Amino acid sequence: MENAILVNLAVSAGEKADSEGSMSELEGLAHAAGARVVRKVFQVKPRISPRTFIGKGKVEEIHNLAQELKADLIIFDHNLSPRQQRNLEDSLDRKVIDRTQLILDIFAQRAHSNEGKLQVELAQLTYLLPRLAGHGKAMSQLGGGIGTRGPGETKLEKDRRRIQDRINKTKKEIRNIEKRRAGQRRSRKESPLPTVSLVGYTSAGKSTLFNTLSKENVFTSPQLFATLDPVLRRVYYPDGIYFLLSDTVGFIRKLPVELVTSFRATLEEVGESDCICHVIDMSAPNAETHTEAVEKILEDIDASGIPRIRVYNKIDLLPNKNDLLALNGRPDTDRIFVSAKTGEGVEALKARLRTLLFQSRKLFTLRLPAEDRGVLEALARKALILKTQESNGYLDVRVIAAPESLTDFGPYLQGGEET
Repeated sequence: MENAILVNLAVSAGEKADSEGSMSELEGLAHAAGARVVRKVFQVKPRISPRTFIGKGKVEEIHNLAQELKADLIIFDHNLSPRQQRNLEDSLDRKVIDRTQLILDIFAQRAHSNEGKLQVELAQLTYLLPRLAGHGKAMSQLGGGIGTRGPGETKLEKDRRRIQDRINKTKKEIRNIEKRRAGQRRSRKESPLPTVSLVGYTSAGKSTLFNTLSKENVFTSPQLFATLDPVLRRVYYPDGIYFLLSDTVGFIRKLPVELVTSFRATLEEVGESDCICHVIDMSAPNAETHTEAVEKILEDIDASGIPRIRVYNKIDLLPNKNDLLALNGRPDTDRIFVSAKTGEGVEALKARLRTLLFQSRKLFTLRLPAEDRGVLEALARKALILKTQESNGYLDVRVIAAPESLTDFGPYLQGGEET
């Protein structure tokens, strides 16, 4: 485990007020990467130094602290230019990484699917390409701890041309995945099965809520970015109606542009949803700032026009949880209060989703010739099939569908729509 010193520079009153929260988040990121934080260093300075980002005196202070505390890693809560990173490493005689490199390192550790690994590799290589010239400490230690791990680590010492070739090859592989995903999304869009995406700030409790809703057991953790690869499962109602639920990567302030670009194919899944559940940790001290960060990313990926429910989670940690639960009874609200951990409020969320997803759809029963499977296949493209039962040469099929989608199946309808 590496000993790390965290550094934050505030250049305005607003940044100064936010510096404690931002550094707490950076500390969580450092822990998630496997570092032990031994000191946090703050500086307020009206201008950023083009040479070392922070002031000369602060560089000397950190150098002395690093020697005293035996710190081998300095993490900046900002993005450094290649020149600033090289100069800092020369002055501090320590490995220096910035916020983007730290997040990329965590993603490199957490990506398991082939797609996730490719996306992380592309983000890492895109970030590191302009930094190859100096071959700083972070570049020269293959597998040398935080900031150097991941699918691209064995390629970091190669020359710029070979790195660029690898970037081009990775982009091509990702484009192939994007085409496959686009085809899958088109199929789902044409399908009568609605899809709901869970989005939210990292550690807001999305995966716990996903498990509660779908009765699955996907990995959950208090660590940041526990979920990277999207997961899709069915959520059932007692009468057999169901929808698809997607768990997605957690968002964060200052999400590296390299990751947004590389994970665009994954994030586009959110943009194709019928509804977005924005999960918000009500117990977080910076809940409002986290909410704004997620809304900004949704806007960036053109998902702001999709119907949305704000799911305020972790009410079990609040003293007024019963007052909040009482608000769930209001009709057509876009806010639901839940505890994904205890299950409180989750049924209210499911009820709201049912109204939103199925309000224009009705229940029907059709009787089809058992030998004519082509009619059943055609019906499955227009309606959500809940139950089939064969008897006396016929298939009795119970479906939920928009009435207009069953125009071609009039002869098979039994008694019209159900209530």
